[in-house]
Amino acid sequence: MFRSAVCGLLATLLLATTAAAQATAKFTLTSADIHAGQTMAIAQVFKGMGCTGANVSPALRWQGAPPKTKSFALTMYDPDAPTGSGWWHWVVYNIPASATQLASGAASSGLPAGSAQGNTDFGSPGYGGPCPPTGDKPHHYIFTLYALDVDKLDVPASATAAYVGFNLNGHALGKTTLTALYSR
Repeated sequence: MFRSAVCGLLATLLLATTAAAQATAKFTLTSADIHAGQTMAIAQVFKGMGCTGANVSPALRWQGAPPKTKSFALTMYDPDAPTGSGWWHWVVYNIPASATQLASGAASSGLPAGSAQGNTDFGSPGYGGPCPPTGDKPHHYIFTLYALDVDKLDVPASATAAYVGFNLNGHALGKTTLTALYSR
């Protein structure tokens, strides 16, 4: 009887510890192409407007999404752009909950099925890399991954980053960021 009670207590403690660990798993965003606080490589820099990069979207990987995540969305934003409102470089939404990464170049060669890209401040959907004005201090490029409580955002295909962002914040279960730098 005593042995049975101890085994039951241990099983209960193990389940509670496992559930607590899963509930507090840290939602993280990492990349093999860009690193927190470091300068972005020329491969990710915009090609145009005086910049001579390759304009390849970076590889991104995430883990620890909140329970009940139904989809993800990703934004890339430069708050230092001299516009008065920053600059949206990339908006991807309706990324399936089963996804845990975007490959390098995914913006132009293969997002997960069902994913969509919103209009950026370049005036069209897709990835637009860093291209700050020459001589500016290093700009911060904030990649934010949102875990959402809906399978799909109900936004028009021509939605702006601000419109998508409004909807992201209304459905976010959690978010994680990765910030890199670039100047020229």
